[in-house]
Amino acid sequence: MKLKERIKIAWRLFVIFFKIGAFTFGGGYAMIPLIQKEAVEKRKWVTDDDILEIIAIAESTPGPIAINSATFVGYRTCGVLGSVCATLGVVLPSFTIILIISGILREFQENTYVQYAFRGIRAGVLALIVKALWGMYAKSKKNAVSYIVMASAFLL
Repeated sequence: MKLKERIKIAWRLFVIFFKIGAFTFGGGYAMIPLIQKEAVEKRKWVTDDDILEIIAIAESTPGPIAINSATFVGYRTCGVLGSVCATLGVVLPSFTIILIISGILREFQENTYVQYAFRGIRAGVLALIVKALWGMYAKSKKNAVSYIVMASAFLL
């Protein structure tokens, strides 16, 4: 792949993961359906099987799952440059927003409307996590061992 093409793909990775990072509340698990939609369905950078593997690896490695997933998708798409751009893209919005809001939120944390808004956001995040779980369940191989591992993980 030529350098110009790699830079173009890396920039696209940055922009896409920046959007995912900027418009998703609830952390990495809430981002999984969006990563899957962008990386698999729209761009065809990776396959559904790749996403399942990436999520499994991202969960088992240290660090937030969204950052790990972005890094792995970026690497599979465009090597080290892609992993750096995707990782920066997914981290930068949260970092910037937290930096700005942390000072402001202290002034409004006791406000009833702000508390209600965060309760509503939590409900939406739960729905996104359940959707991601259901999507991964539907695409995974089903056999006795899979069900035993799933039940054991749930109980633990």
